[in-house]
Amino acid sequence: MTAMSTTQMHPDQLSIDEGLVQRLIAAQFPQWADLSVERVPSGGTVNALYRLGDTMVVRLPLVTDAAADLARELEWLPRLAPHLPVTIPHVLAVGEPTDDYPAQWAVYRWLDGKNPDPDALSKPAQLARDLGEFVVAMRSVTLPGAPRAHRGGPLALLDEETRSAIEELRGLPEESIDCDAATAAWEQALRAPEWDGPPVWLHADLLPANVLIADGRLTAVIDFGTTGAGDPACDLFPAWTLLPAEARQTFRQVVNVDDATWTRGRGRALSQALIALPYYRVTNPAMAHNARHVIRAVLEEL
Repeated sequence: MTAMSTTQMHPDQLSIDEGLVQRLIAAQFPQWADLSVERVPSGGTVNALYRLGDTMVVRLPLVTDAAADLARELEWLPRLAPHLPVTIPHVLAVGEPTDDYPAQWAVYRWLDGKNPDPDALSKPAQLARDLGEFVVAMRSVTLPGAPRAHRGGPLALLDEETRSAIEELRGLPEESIDCDAATAAWEQALRAPEWDGPPVWLHADLLPANVLIADGRLTAVIDFGTTGAGDPACDLFPAWTLLPAEARQTFRQVVNVDDATWTRGRGRALSQALIALPYYRVTNPAMAHNARHVIRAVLEEL
């Protein structure tokens, strides 16, 4: 089961608990007021999840700015679903802000499955193929009017924040990060040619917390709040966040990207992990653990 954050992750984080969710449901969706409400363990950083009865889940942004992610999902999830090889979230109802909770929130259909543990994959090669096929399907979507993906821009936009995170990690010797090697890996990624083709559709946040598996196979991809168009390198995250070295090569064969795109993808995964580790090391053990995993995977590959 995924480790759940039990402390406040963000300075402006909203206060959410079972009682709030029950009040919101009773006031806005009284037909569900008698259903049980139970916190769902999650390593996510943007939303709190509460199971509603047996067939639904309530998803509430942890910060008000994240409400924009919900708006993006409301617009694009129904349009993307027919084009993808696995289940994606389905919104059943949208709740409005109240005096107790100042953001939009939503009720989704419950999706079975569990978040994969990179250290305990039963079918890594098959999962690599499943993930690769999902990425290819996303990349093949031709829906017009795509918004810009959250991580869709040039890699250089991440340079200042990434280098700042490396320096912060230098001051945390207990993390045992080879900051010189991380800097060299980041600089190698920056030297890779930028994407000069048309932007492609991306999920743009393919971390283990946003992937569901059953019997070792990919069953669903969740959290499309960052979806949009951009550099295909943005959807290569699973290679380092999740897959062991041999399965990583299987994933690369399926997604069929050139060396420059692979290098940018590795750099993006490294940047995300370097920035996440000092920020979440105390407040979100699952996110910090995966960040350490990614940094090791990238440096070992190089």
